Amino acid sequence: MTEARADRELRAEAIVEAPPERVWELLTDFSQLPQWSPEVMRMVPLKRGGLRVGQWYLGINRRKAVIWPSRSVVAAVDHGRRLVWDTKSSGAQWIWELDAVNGGTRVVHRRPVPEGVTLMSRAFAPAFLGGNVEHADELEQGMARTVAGLKAAAEAPSVVE
Repeated sequence: MTEARADRELRAEAIVEAPPERVWELLTDFSQLPQWSPEVMRMVPLKRGGLRVGQWYLGINRRKAVIWPSRSVVAAVDHGRRLVWDTKSSGAQWIWELDAVNGGTRVVHRRPVPEGVTLMSRAFAPAFLGGNVEHADELEQGMARTVAGLKAAAEAPSVVE
């Protein structure tokens, strides 16, 4: 049996019965993310220019009574296919990948930690988030909820006026 690690790659995925353009539109409207994510309260752009490589976002996160900020930098934008941002405070990279499949979209959400969990994160998680491995487990469950929320929103009938 392998030991659970905080720096393991986390993953959630789903097949969404909606075209990639619809899924991308929802995914990149960060104002909707708090409806789906159990941890993200808000993502605020810190630079002008919209969603682009190099854009900074301030994330406001929560777990029970604990609220903390994180700064993320967009690392890759492949419109309609791939979005990546690096969270400097934790060492995590958040990756969204969209692929067209059978009239729908395969959504993969991954969280690798390419250079390991940062010292700040290794200290913060045990003190405030129930432990490093426990928080990683919770994050992976939250990622599944986030993907499920995105799927539900993309598959919902659109309202036409």
